[in-house]
Amino acid sequence: MESRISGHTVLMALIGSPVGHSGSPAMYNYSFQRLGLDYAYVALDIKEDEVKDAIAAMKLFHMKGGNVTMPDKTEAAKYMDELSPAAQIIGAINTIVNEDGRLVGHITDGEGFVNNLKDHGIDIKGKKITVAGGGGAATAIQVQCALDGVSEITIFNKKDAFFTRTEATAQKIRAAVPGIVVNVYDIDDIAKMTEEIKSSDIFVNATIVGMKPLDDLSVVKDLSAFRPGLVVCDAVYNPEETKLLREAKEAGCICVGGKGMLLWQGVSAFKLFTGKDMPVEEVKERFFS
Repeated sequence: MESRISGHTVLMALIGSPVGHSGSPAMYNYSFQRLGLDYAYVALDIKEDEVKDAIAAMKLFHMKGGNVTMPDKTEAAKYMDELSPAAQIIGAINTIVNEDGRLVGHITDGEGFVNNLKDHGIDIKGKKITVAGGGGAATAIQVQCALDGVSEITIFNKKDAFFTRTEATAQKIRAAVPGIVVNVYDIDDIAKMTEEIKSSDIFVNATIVGMKPLDDLSVVKDLSAFRPGLVVCDAVYNPEETKLLREAKEAGCICVGGKGMLLWQGVSAFKLFTGKDMPVEEVKERFFS
C-alpha cells in the first residue's frame, strides 16, 4: 500500500458504525490497484451524530466520495447536494460521489440485488415479487425492482410503529412508477404470506431473520409456499446458506444468497466513483469464493 500512496492519491472512505468488519476497503483497494487508479479507501467509524461533520470533511479534503453503512444511511442523505431517483424515494444513501464540490447521493443496494439476479440468469422485468421486510435493504430492493420493471410488489412487514413508513414507501413507488401494483401486509399473517408467495415469481427475505444469532429461524413458516421454479433470495449473507434457502432448495426452488448482492452493490458504486468497471471476476474469486 505504501508504495502506491503519493501526493496525488485521492482519499475515499466508508462511514458507519461499526465498520471494522467491513470487506469494502480490501475489495476497492484491490480494484484501484488492479486498474492503476491513484485512490486509497479506508473505513471510518462514524456515529450517526457525527455524520454532518464527516460529510463536511469529505468536501474539505476533496475526497472523491465514499460509501455509507448503518446506522448513517438516512442521516447522510440530508447533507447531499443532489440525490439519485432511487435515493429520493428511499430517503437514504449508501454511496457518495463528489462531483466538483457537489455531493451526489446514490443507493446501490437495490442495483446490487437486481444485478445479482442477472448474474444468476434471472430477469425481473414483468415479474411479481414478494419481499419480507421494510428496512433499508428491503426498501432499496423494492424501489429498484419497481424502477427496473417488475409488474407487482407485495411487501410484508411487522405491524408496529414503522408499518406506516412501509405504507408510505409503497405510495411513493406507486407515484414514481405509474401502473405498478404494490400491496403491504402484516408479516405475521402467515396465510396471506403463503398465498402471496405462491402467486409470485420471486420471493425475497430482506429482514435479519436467518442472520446469526437468528440462523435457526426463517421468515417462511408454511413450506407449502415453495414450489419448483420459484426464485427465493436472501439478503442475509452470514451464514451463506440460511434456513430459508436450505428449505427452499429442498422444495426445488431456485436459490440466490446475499453474498452476491454485497458484491454487485459494490460494483455499481465503483462505476459511479471511477467511471470504470470493477474487475468483477477477479474480485469474486479473491473475496467472494
